[in-house]
Amino acid sequence: MSAGVIGPAAGGTSHARRVAVIDLGSNSWRLVVFSYGRGGRWWKRTDELYEDVRIGAGLAASGRLSVKAIARGLETLSVFARFCRANGLGREDVHAVATSAIREAANREQFLRVAQARSGLRIDVLSEDQEAWLGYVAAANTSTLRDGIVLELGGGSLQLIRVAARQAYERPSFALGAVTLTEELLPGRAPARASELKAVRARTRDTLARLEWLRAGVGATQNGGSPGVGAGNLENRLVGLGGSVRNLAAAAMHASGFRDLGVQGYVMTRKALAELVGTLAALPVRKRRTVYGIKPGREDIVLAAALVIEAVVDLGGFQGIEVTEAGLREGVFFARALFDGESGRSPLFEDVRRAAVINLAVQYESDMAHVEHVARLSMQMFDSLGEQEVIHPRPGERELLWAAAMLHDVGVSVDYDDHHKHSEYLILAAELPGFDPRERALIARIARFHRKGIPRLGELASLTRPGDKELVSRCAVIVRLAEHLERGHDQAVSQVELSADGEGVGLHVDGHEESVALPRWSVERYGDGEAFARVFGRELVIA
Repeated sequence: MSAGVIGPAAGGTSHARRVAVIDLGSNSWRLVVFSYGRGGRWWKRTDELYEDVRIGAGLAASGRLSVKAIARGLETLSVFARFCRANGLGREDVHAVATSAIREAANREQFLRVAQARSGLRIDVLSEDQEAWLGYVAAANTSTLRDGIVLELGGGSLQLIRVAARQAYERPSFALGAVTLTEELLPGRAPARASELKAVRARTRDTLARLEWLRAGVGATQNGGSPGVGAGNLENRLVGLGGSVRNLAAAAMHASGFRDLGVQGYVMTRKALAELVGTLAALPVRKRRTVYGIKPGREDIVLAAALVIEAVVDLGGFQGIEVTEAGLREGVFFARALFDGESGRSPLFEDVRRAAVINLAVQYESDMAHVEHVARLSMQMFDSLGEQEVIHPRPGERELLWAAAMLHDVGVSVDYDDHHKHSEYLILAAELPGFDPRERALIARIARFHRKGIPRLGELASLTRPGDKELVSRCAVIVRLAEHLERGHDQAVSQVELSADGEGVGLHVDGHEESVALPRWSVERYGDGEAFARVFGRELVIA
């Protein structure tokens, strides 16, 4: 049994609620504890238990849960139940759901009676449609997908959900789970034979052949890009979730030589996927776990998973698959806890990226009025520079500036000294759903240099594009100025404008003369006019 713990929430989260979601998958079982505030303003995962139960082992051949699999499951459920009791989580706080293997087993009712009697847990066996819908909720709340397909791959089944205008439509389920295919078509422990790979590919293609909306080339316009390339505004995308998807993405990112910031938002290209298939197929099963990113317990099934994903990418004409860290458990949490009780409200964030930034800010920032005002002033200066063509912003730059301004002080929760460095660490460590690794790196770098220093990309350069150093420099100087204008944490400066005049740029502030004395002093004393001139090529003049 493995466990992971995340520390307690900081400012703004003192009235936290807690729930546990238990995901009884065909391969692995997880218990995840979420802490959250009502209304969806903030949430976080605070604890987790994990076990490779492999409840679906042998199911494809016998149609029944085996005696050994049931024993493993009952033992794990007893541990999960004890954990819930020890943490004060009552029956109403625990959401246990079962998926493909238990759903399809001929002896499922017998298993459920024993499991629920011994553990005291209520287990909800999800229908195929429910499972697919909850996967869609997880993907829609952790990506900016509007049009395309959500792929959810488990041990027993594959769900494909067609998404249009951010709403779920068709969501069929297929018996193409990684465990199922491995047992039937890739049962050996030696390197895979060409005939075995061909069989898995043929089974997947034949099974998915009836999906006209997949074969119609819905994904043809997706930018496969490279790791770090954002998919935030691209149409017709493929977004994947599931343990095998995450493992493969981690392996692909490592093989590409990019800094590992987690796989949230990472685009695994068709080429990278094909190379992974080749690498894994050439290895005996026991050595596949030596491939970076492939966790113990998945070494035997990960090749089948890769082949299924590869087939979907090819059939849909996608150039890659965008990965989310979320899974079915997040879908259950969003639908049955975070947004539960919100009358008439869909269990979706209106704006995923904005919600992610506010979520992190609330957890670590005690003075939200201050950071919101720094962000507001930053936007005003950025817009005025753009309108006067002093700068020519890149696509998405304004939103990255806003995010960095909102998060620039989260590091104070660690320590005031060097808090800009602590802020960078916390931003990089956060998943920030809706942002890809490149965007998270840029937000973190802007926050890192909001106090002092010459902005540089440093060890994060491998994730960036040409022109990103200049973007970080512009935004860091703007946040630096905004911080000085809000030095008193009292919103004394109500409005700010930068106006180009000859060789200089005038700084104009609105506010009562007495109240703006501190902001003016802070800009004059510490505003770093040298940095402004270096970045914008003009002298900063305080009007």
